[in-house]
Amino acid sequence: MLDDFLVRAMLASVGVALAAAPLGCFVIWRRMAYFGDATAHAAVLGVALSLAFSLPIFVGVLAMCLIMAITVSSLSGRGFAMDTLLGVMAHSSLAIGLVAVSFLSGVRIDLMSYLFGDILAVGKSDLLLIWGGAATVLFLIIWRWSGLLLSTLNADLALASGFKPKQEQMILTIALAIVVAVAIKVVGVLLIAAMLIVPAATARAFSQTPETMAIVAAGIGAFCGLAGLQSSYYFDTPTGPTIVCVCALLFVITTIVARAYRVLTTGEKV
Repeated sequence: MLDDFLVRAMLASVGVALAAAPLGCFVIWRRMAYFGDATAHAAVLGVALSLAFSLPIFVGVLAMCLIMAITVSSLSGRGFAMDTLLGVMAHSSLAIGLVAVSFLSGVRIDLMSYLFGDILAVGKSDLLLIWGGAATVLFLIIWRWSGLLLSTLNADLALASGFKPKQEQMILTIALAIVVAVAIKVVGVLLIAAMLIVPAATARAFSQTPETMAIVAAGIGAFCGLAGLQSSYYFDTPTGPTIVCVCALLFVITTIVARAYRVLTTGEKV
């Protein structure tokens, strides 16, 4: 069954969605959208280093994403405004990565596939990495759910409950780096942040509790992955961007519907 490239693409899109969407809920709750973007941009430098030292792409990308995330976490609150710090590091790492790739001689690289993804080229080994990474991220989220949630809501409450906010933030950072490393093949560096944020933002309209939002976000992400893949096949469009377009369209539709529902039921002004 896995010899069919479309089946592998479907499994890859679902695997990435199941990991990215629940994690995206924490990204939204903590207002870390630009943090995810900065971590994703560091992946290009990881690709360049992997090719330069003949390492697996996954290893180099994961290492650079971890370095970026840990560096930003360490420097935040030490005289640097978070948005300024993230802006500098995100664009600098992307630019350095692109320059580094240009210096690689004797290595053929399809840069577009890393920037926007190439889900149709996912192989069996890639599929194993994607689902292994997704399982790891889901395990971390479920295992540390209470600590992550309390640390997100109130650091003092988390400390009083026996959790360490800094440790929980580091776990979230590691999970984010893993998601970026496994998602680069599916949607690419420039679109990973969308897969983190848009399904979670869409799920907010249907959710009354944090747990519900995480579960609904995972379902929405998986649906958008499959629908985007089908739309890409039908309209002959780039697959990664098409998946994100489906996510964005669903977000717009649900926002309008939710707004209309509130107007009809509560009399709220438009």
